[in-house]
This record gives sequence, C-alpha cells and structure tokens, in this order.
Amino acid sequence: MTKTEIEKIEADLLLEGIFKRYGYDFRNYSRASLMRRINSFRKESGIYRITELLPKLLYDESFFASLAYRFSITVTEMFRDPSVYKTIREKVISFLKTYPFIKVWLAGCATGEEVYSMAIMFKEEGIYDRVQIYATDFNDHALRLAKQGIYSVKHIQQHTLNYQKSGGKESFSNYYHSKYDSVIVNGNLKSRITFANHNLVSDSAFGEMHLILCRNVMIYFDKILQNRVLQLFHGSLIYNGFLCLGSKESLRFSSVKDKFIEFAKKEKIYQKKD
Repeated sequence: MTKTEIEKIEADLLLEGIFKRYGYDFRNYSRASLMRRINSFRKESGIYRITELLPKLLYDESFFASLAYRFSITVTEMFRDPSVYKTIREKVISFLKTYPFIKVWLAGCATGEEVYSMAIMFKEEGIYDRVQIYATDFNDHALRLAKQGIYSVKHIQQHTLNYQKSGGKESFSNYYHSKYDSVIVNGNLKSRITFANHNLVSDSAFGEMHLILCRNVMIYFDKILQNRVLQLFHGSLIYNGFLCLGSKESLRFSSVKDKFIEFAKKEKIYQKKD
C-alpha cells in the first residue's frame, strides 16, 4: 500500500472522528483541497502523521477550532466580480422591488465583505429599509470579524475600484471611516444584517428567501455535497426567487437543474421556477 493510500485512510479516520465528536461533517469536502489543509496544519503543529492529530483534536476544542478555521474559505473582497453586482443591481433588484419585504441570505459569508457590499447596493437603490440580510458561516471566528466590519486599509483601493465597476452611485468613502491602518464600515449599514452560525453541510433550510448568494463555497465540496446544498437552497427560496453562485459553480448535473431558469448565464444567476 502506498503512502498516499495510507494517508487517505488516516484522513478518513480523522474526518469521522471530527464528525462524531463535534458534529462538523467535512467528509464530502473535495479531498485534494482538504488534504492540502490537513497536511499544512499538521506540519505547522509539529506533528508527523495525520492520525497523531486525532487525539488532540478529540480532547482539545481550541485545537479543533484552529483546524476548522483552515477548512473555512475566508478569501473575499468588497464587490468581488463587479459584473455580478452590476447585474444584481440592474436586473435582480428591479424585480425584488415589487415585494413589500425582501429576505436575502449570504451563505458562507466569511469575513463579511460581500455582505456589506449587498447592504450598500440595497441602500443606493432606496429599499434597504425593506430588506433583511442573513449572513451565515460555520466559522465563528470569521463571523466575529464580519460583525465588526473592520478591514485592512491596504485593500481599500481594490474595493473602491470594484464598487465603481459594479455601478456604484456615490463615493465609496461615504460608507466607511478610517482609523490607523484600518477602515471601519459605517454602523448604519449593519442595521438590517443578522449574522448567524449555519453549517451548509448539516443544517436545515434557512427561511423563505428572495435572494441567496453562495459564491465560491461549493467548489470545495464533492458532487454529493454540492447537490445536497443546492437542494437546500431550492427549498429555502420563494418561487421566482434568485440564486447566485460563483464563477466556477453551476447547477449542471444537479437534481435541481430543471427547477431553475438561467437568469444571467455569465454571472451564474438562476431564478426558481414558478
């Protein structure tokens, strides 16, 4: 048996132990991505074999939290992929304006940059007082950062450029204030946002949403888990509600493919059939 085959057995035991101990199910995450993160964490922890991680993970909750943070993808930015936000602004929001109240779910919100991007857009379209945004992630550390809304000033130039390309109507600097080497999101943007822990792998449907964004999260799941999450989103949307996925994600080959229409092909925006 090769070293790679043995490491696969070790990883299976590790993930099974995490599931039984903490209820977090990473067993259907993309294995190649998961192995990179496990081995990186193992080396940084000064541990020689994957199975040697297991006893410490089972008995030390903070040690597990450190590994779970590695499994959570927190790379994001304000108005990431501006054309997506421009399409939502020009085509989706005009449809949503017909509702008296609008519920939006950002699943896998990471550190919150895209949450505040949506808040800014709804504010500029004059309907933020009718919107409730639910921002969820299984990573409590990322959620704490998202709630704070404090970001490094070194990224502000890129965020500003993205905002302008997305069809922004104001000066981006109107939405934050600077302090030392950070920018802090204005408090009025937080008024319609609820941050909550939610695990796409194991938790149930999340209300009746008008719009769900889950971008570049499912690329780390295998096909079985991707399909389960897409079923979850379908069940969480109202009829004619919208689902926005990441650039490398799709409804193709999923069990819900025929339950949506392709609303904006390039931007991966789908609308649930009536």
